Amino acid sequence: MADTLRVAIILNPELPPGLLANTAGVIGIGLAAKFPMLAGISLTDAKGVTTDSISKTPLPILQATPDHIKALMFKALDAAGERSVVVFPSFARTMHQFGQYEMTFPQRDLYDEVLDGVGLTGPEKWIKSLTGNLKLLR
Repeated sequence: MADTLRVAIILNPELPPGLLANTAGVIGIGLAAKFPMLAGISLTDAKGVTTDSISKTPLPILQATPDHIKALMFKALDAAGERSVVVFPSFARTMHQFGQYEMTFPQRDLYDEVLDGVGLTGPEKWIKSLTGNLKLLR
């Protein structure tokens, strides 16, 4: 990717803290799966303790209403080029195994679903154009 790679996660701020954390975590895993260069190295401290690294890029967690998240997702999906769009629809919370989610997803229409969050990875200019007016989640 020639342009600087950026990442953003946008969440519904009305979710309780535990669901916010879960949504951000699973979206982050989805983004890193497509772009493993977001982390993927090991670091060793002064005493020889080795761990896997945190993200190499800043990861802002932003906030938006479910309707804004949906509009943002569809706008992002229309973009060409190398990018990742990871969505977390509310119905996913009712499923505790990915296989169930994988089988159910094709039967759902994202236009009709409530979205708890979306994650984006792509060129810096593109990410900023989509998220520049959003506030940080606090």
